Amino acid sequence: MKNVKVWAAASAAVVLLAGLTACSPSNSGSGDSSKVTIGIKFDQPGLGLKVGEAYQGFDVEVANYVAKELGYTEVEFKEAPSAQRETLIESEQVKMVVATYSITDARKQRISFAGPYFIAGQDLLVRADNTDITGPASLNGKKLCSVTGSTSAQKVKDQFAGQVQLQELDTYSKCVEALSTGSIDAVTTDNVILAGFASQSQYVGKLKVVGDSFSEERYGIGIKKGDTELCTKINTALTKMVEDGSWEKALASTVGASGFTADATVNPPKPDACS
Repeated sequence: MKNVKVWAAASAAVVLLAGLTACSPSNSGSGDSSKVTIGIKFDQPGLGLKVGEAYQGFDVEVANYVAKELGYTEVEFKEAPSAQRETLIESEQVKMVVATYSITDARKQRISFAGPYFIAGQDLLVRADNTDITGPASLNGKKLCSVTGSTSAQKVKDQFAGQVQLQELDTYSKCVEALSTGSIDAVTTDNVILAGFASQSQYVGKLKVVGDSFSEERYGIGIKKGDTELCTKINTALTKMVEDGSWEKALASTVGASGFTADATVNPPKPDACS
């Protein structure tokens, strides 16, 4: 009878332990500690693009490098549209977000950032044979495209070229297509995003980034608010990525075909202190 009681108690303990394990938080979508889920864009050429079952772009390269340095052997990518990034982090659907995620005070109210790992600037994309457009002030009388809801084109009109003709489409892909066919004269958003589009095979040699940036966007890696331990580990990985040449190699292999080179006065950036 004593052995029966011991066996029953042990069985109950096993059941209880199993229940606790099942209810414990997973590793952002995976119970496997060697696997990490990272949010990226799926629709930004040169940065975060899903092609079939593969993922490519500078953000993808950064995410994979950081994950490896943190000890993960498997990375699962989850789409992180701009409007959903904070929610994905807060709900622990992802461990981190690497998705042209500008560091802002407003976003810091909900999440924390490691990095920055890149500093972009608003710029213009034009046809390669265009010599008239040399910067935002040269856009008077020209047709400028940006996506619906973006403030970048309006910024050009308000601050640089009051006579520019603004056109909004629902995606940058449509803006770039309109540029290539000649129905608009320029597209505006962050320079590295424009370079990603210009790096696509159908546009190589046909489109170019003007190279006259007129803003500063500091791309960081979004993580759960207050996780300074993870922030420190990511910053260490980013520093190593720069020092061993992997950062420069990743940028060249993803957006280099467009002729784009990062502003050397601010890139590669040094990560901010974690707090």
